[in-house]
This record gives sequence, C-alpha cells and structure tokens, in this order.
Amino acid sequence: MQSTDLLTVGEIARRSGFAESAVRYYEGLGLLTATRTSGGQRRFERSTLRRLAFIRAARNIGLSLDEIAAALASLPAGRTPTRTDWSRLDEQIDALKALRDGLDSCIGCGCLSLDRCAISNPADSASSGGPGAAYLPSGLRRDDTGPVRMAQGQWRHGVAGRAAGSARVGVPT
Repeated sequence: MQSTDLLTVGEIARRSGFAESAVRYYEGLGLLTATRTSGGQRRFERSTLRRLAFIRAARNIGLSLDEIAAALASLPAGRTPTRTDWSRLDEQIDALKALRDGLDSCIGCGCLSLDRCAISNPADSASSGGPGAAYLPSGLRRDDTGPVRMAQGQWRHGVAGRAAGSARVGVPT
C-alpha cells in the first residue's frame, strides 16, 4: 500500500473503527472529503484516517461536532496535517493547562468565592478590565458570540455545542 492509495468507505471504516454510516455522516457534515468514481462510489485519501482519529479523540474528550469542525477547518484538507499545522491546537492545550493549574486560585471572574480572591481581586477590581474572567489566558477568554459553522453551510452565533442561554465567560478580543 502507498500513502497515495484511495480507500473505499468500507476500508476506511474497518481501519478507523467507525461504522460506514458514521464515515458517510461525517462526510455529509463536511468533516471529511471524498472523491467519487464514475459509478458514484466514494473514495477517501489515506489522510482521512488521521482526521477520523482526531474526530474520535476530540469526541472522547467532550468536544462537539461544531467544535471539531472549527478545528478541522483550520487544517489542510488535501494532506495529512504537519506539526506546524497543529500549532494552534498546542496553544489551546497550553491555555487549558493554565486553566487547570489555576482553578484553585482567583481567575478574576467576579465570583469572589475563594479566599484567594480577596487578595488577587479585592472588591472585584478585575471588573474594570471588561466582562469575563480577566486572569484567564487569552486563549480561554475569546469572545464566543461570533458565528459558528453548523452543517451544510448553516451558521449560528455562540460557542459551538453550548446551549442557548447558557452562561458565557469571555472577554471580547
């Protein structure tokens, strides 16, 4: 086998562990791309296997399909992503690690519920910097009111996967 070989939906499903229907569903959402034979059968590049592995891992950590679509949209469609392509994901991982490590300290959200808030954010002084958790890394304070791609060209506003009306933490950038 060569890295340039095209695979059928059945071959992709067997190798990735997804059902054929899931592969077709993800293609329909635009998460995967396939070419068609003259008979209309799907053919996938081998790099599709890496995209499916990413989808599985992202779903396992709780990301919605909208969030996965946004991450995949920033990657090249016609080839396997390189280390440089993944640098944006590294920034998000670093921001999440900083959040995890700082959960026992004041994040400047205004709750004032931790003893440390009285020292780090007396009388909610962080509120002068705008809405949201002022002490979080900038990657975790992005504005979540912009458009989010759904499926088949549909768009909505808000963080992908978040229910309408749910609380938001963010500082407009």
